[in-house]
Amino acid sequence: MLFLWLYMFYSCAGSCAGLAARGSPTPPRAAPPLAALLPGEPGEESSLEEQRAAPDAAGPISSFFNGSGTKRLPQAIIIGVKKGGTRALLEFLRVHPDVRAVGAEPHFFDRNYERGLAWYRDLMPRTLEGQITMEKTPSYFVTKEAPARISSMSKGTKLIVVVRDPVTRAISDYTQTLSKKPDIPTFESLTFKNRTTGLIDTSWSAIQIGIYAKHLENWLLYFPIGQILFVSGERLISDPAGELGRVQDFLGLKRIITDKHFYFNKTKGFPCLKKAEGSSKPHCLGKTKGRTHPDIDQEVVQRLRDFYRPFNMKFYQMTGQDFGWD
Repeated sequence: MLFLWLYMFYSCAGSCAGLAARGSPTPPRAAPPLAALLPGEPGEESSLEEQRAAPDAAGPISSFFNGSGTKRLPQAIIIGVKKGGTRALLEFLRVHPDVRAVGAEPHFFDRNYERGLAWYRDLMPRTLEGQITMEKTPSYFVTKEAPARISSMSKGTKLIVVVRDPVTRAISDYTQTLSKKPDIPTFESLTFKNRTTGLIDTSWSAIQIGIYAKHLENWLLYFPIGQILFVSGERLISDPAGELGRVQDFLGLKRIITDKHFYFNKTKGFPCLKKAEGSSKPHCLGKTKGRTHPDIDQEVVQRLRDFYRPFNMKFYQMTGQDFGWD
């Protein structure tokens, strides 16, 4: 019966088109402009609604039969920060049926920009109408060129930044590097230009990333503060459902991800999903997450806290949020 219906549908479509052509000549259809074929071309503003209504969007019949949907440029990007909890946030968000995200970090706006938007869009998962395309690359937040480049793609892009106590973040960053390069100098020796004078080495990336206020100033040249959501890495651990509620609201999604999706893994020390995307089994982040931090000289930790304090205060003022780091 289904095949008979399809045969009648396409036969009618073909014959009706032929009758229309014989009844009144139809001028040739102009090819759509490049901006229409590739939503968000540099220099063009592309809203979420415009992207969803793009001419190359798959129709309901084709989407039903091939299940492919359409590849779109992301309407939301997790732009930072490294070792803040971005992987956890992305994995949690992917549970939502209206979120489709790239698993790997594309690094388009910092390392691969010369490849062009067509290359970038081809990395994206296919989405159906009403779904949001996302990606996450934490290094964007500290990349000077990234804000202008994302703005050129679409001024309406929603940005998410997962932030964490900058001292803890720096130690976590060092721990990750140490696991790959066991012979690197100690955390204490890398922290200072001169330990005797207590001068902090801000050229060390582990320290520099945590100066959030400095990096945010660059983003505010291209995006209003209301278009950036700041997620607490600490609350993502202590209250994942609460933080995910804020993220879902920010993205305009129904609050589907709730407490029922999480359980706390005491061994790892952070929440895990009871069921991951496309699976009926519990899922925790891999062994590269939740590494045990080395013991750091507490005097060094305190000097770092003193160093970051004025930057943290400014960040609280800029975002309107007190993250409680001290």
